[in-house]
Amino acid sequence: MHIIISTLVVSIVLAFFLGLLLGVFKKVFHVEVDQTVSDIRAALPGANCGGCGFPGCDGLAAAIAAGDAPVTACTAGGPGVAEAIGKIMGVTASAERKVSLLLCRGSREKTMDKAVYIGVKTCRGAKLSVNGTKLCDYGCIGFGDCVAACPFGAVKLSVDGLPEIDFEKCTGCGVCVSVCPQKILSLFSTSAKGSVLLCSCHNQNKPRLLKDCKAACIKCGKCSRQCPVHAISMDSGLPVVDYSLCDSCGECVKGCPTGALSLLEDIMKKSNPAEVNAG
Repeated sequence: MHIIISTLVVSIVLAFFLGLLLGVFKKVFHVEVDQTVSDIRAALPGANCGGCGFPGCDGLAAAIAAGDAPVTACTAGGPGVAEAIGKIMGVTASAERKVSLLLCRGSREKTMDKAVYIGVKTCRGAKLSVNGTKLCDYGCIGFGDCVAACPFGAVKLSVDGLPEIDFEKCTGCGVCVSVCPQKILSLFSTSAKGSVLLCSCHNQNKPRLLKDCKAACIKCGKCSRQCPVHAISMDSGLPVVDYSLCDSCGECVKGCPTGALSLLEDIMKKSNPAEVNAG
């Protein structure tokens, strides 16, 4: 009994002195917190998605407070967060909401696999090992790296093997864009207008294009020739749209023989752009 009481007394005394030491250390090594950083951090959504390019929301808050990042840097938060941070920093914030868009229509029905793939079931793994699994080397591989990476659950794989992006959930953080090894996901403003090419195939072998993918841009240049305002030029066989000139007349869309062109405003009207991509 005496040993138990002694042990208890020693434990209490030891705990008291350790607590006292911790209190002293806290005061000695105390670091002043920048209130501006704290306020900005509180305004951020806390997703820590990395879409801003900084190490999480803490890193972004410090960067904004130091003037190393704009108040609109949090793409995941959108205009509301930008406005709140702008008030903290005493500046006017203007941020357009962006969403991710798949620039490929190479579904299972429109392009075939090269062979049976037995490697690592990731887009990155397939890209590194066999340059993708489909006949079109530039198309969506379809293993869903973007689905796994999306921190907001805005991307899912459809039955046709292509990722579907829910515009209502998408925050435009850009994580899916960065992880896609094919570089066929891109961010667009929800208010964007003009023609967009839903194909990323740079293959110059025209006779093989439709054999590899029935939805491919066949590099005919018809869209460029028909554009009444000369807003489309050709680069490596693919049409490039000058949005400062494009007036959304839709002539290129109507004239495209494979339906590879669409109007951004039509896509943005859909909660899921797969409805447009399926056309």
